[in-house]
Amino acid sequence: MFSERFDGTVHPVGRRRAMRHTLSGAGSLTLGSLGFHRPGFADSSDPLQPRVAHQPARARSVIFLFMAGGPSQVETFDPKPLLNELHGQLLPSQFGEAKYQVVNKDSRLLGSKRRFRRFGQSGIEVSDLFPHMSTCIDDFAVIRSCTGDQVVHSAAQYELFSGRTTPGFPSMGSWTLLGLGSESNSLPAYVVLPDPSGALEAGQPMYMHGFLPAAYQPTMFRPGGRPVLNLDLPPNVDLHQRERTLKLIRALSEASTQPGDDELQARMNSYDLAFRMQTEAPEVFNLGEETQETLDLYGVGKKPTDDYGRRCLMARRLVENGVRFVCVVSGGGPGDMQWDAHSDIEENHLRKAAETDQPVAGLLKDLKRRGLLDETLVLWGGEFGRSPQAQGGKGRDHHNLGFTMLMAGGGVRGGQVVGATDEIGLRAVESPHHFRDIHATILHQLGLDQHKLTWQHLGRAERLTFLEGNVIEAIV
Repeated sequence: MFSERFDGTVHPVGRRRAMRHTLSGAGSLTLGSLGFHRPGFADSSDPLQPRVAHQPARARSVIFLFMAGGPSQVETFDPKPLLNELHGQLLPSQFGEAKYQVVNKDSRLLGSKRRFRRFGQSGIEVSDLFPHMSTCIDDFAVIRSCTGDQVVHSAAQYELFSGRTTPGFPSMGSWTLLGLGSESNSLPAYVVLPDPSGALEAGQPMYMHGFLPAAYQPTMFRPGGRPVLNLDLPPNVDLHQRERTLKLIRALSEASTQPGDDELQARMNSYDLAFRMQTEAPEVFNLGEETQETLDLYGVGKKPTDDYGRRCLMARRLVENGVRFVCVVSGGGPGDMQWDAHSDIEENHLRKAAETDQPVAGLLKDLKRRGLLDETLVLWGGEFGRSPQAQGGKGRDHHNLGFTMLMAGGGVRGGQVVGATDEIGLRAVESPHHFRDIHATILHQLGLDQHKLTWQHLGRAERLTFLEGNVIEAIV
């Protein structure tokens, strides 16, 4: 069993949290009168009831900006002048070897056409792919020495989310809910906003709750302009009729439910949540309430930023209303519809950066001006990077030995670079940080101890960091 060993730390109630609880009161009473199991936060058996962290927390929520497919470190935040000098040559022996899917010992080094400049008070070098993100680089910690164990998409995506290279293990979003519960009574606690281009190689299992109770699974929103359907009551159905229908469904389910059936209980709770979303939270999904200035900040209403801009803005509205973990996916479907630049690194990264640069910067600036960045941890990155050697002349292969991820907000000290790869971006050589360290740092900022956040599964006390993760002390 999971042991909630808390130290008694009490967080102050912020203005947004107090407002959410006030607004949710009427709906909670209505559901409580029907005898539902999750009318509010008073039921101690509720698996999503808010819990006190193990230690003082800097962040209350996480937004993961998932650049699916693997953005290139040497085209984005890790300039390598020597790689450009060696363009077209074979890999020098002093750099060792690396295993790839396609690239081999006969592949030539591929220089980058991107130009880097120093930005902000920190003077961090940023590629010309990101003119907007460069304006808020002082808020980011740039981790140039990330590593993973796998060089294929599916296994690397599983490891990125769950710390394991096979499906069936809980994602970091599900672990977050296990440790902290939910702050919202009328919205899902863990949301994935997928790319409209299609599914990824690891599929929905990478986001899932694994062996944890079904209450900790994500809610997958729809891509496009209507992330949640049927937020309004059906025609000719009033509130009283909908309450009677829910009461009947619950009564029928409880009559046939076996004790301990958490899957069915989670399904029933989803009906309750859907009702509360219809009656209490439809305004959260209405981007029309935003000012034109805010829409313009995210790039909403213009190409190519409209889609990712809408989803980043939705992520802000969700965490503002108590959602604990939001994943905003950039990239989906086959091949170069992701950041998976096998055939042409220039075309691919120019296109994907154009879609995401302004929305990401808009999100950072919007969170900051609303006072939300201090309590929202933002993570940017993919499941690996790209090879210094060329694939097919103009593309780059998958690369897991050294790549870049970014963190901001939630107590992270921005405006600094952590770690380094070698002179051609092949291998992390200074302060390498495995995905386990990324996970440990996320948990730490949320006030969760990786050693206490455990779940007994098949005789082992499982945890997100698997063996052991090291908090990246330089940025916290």
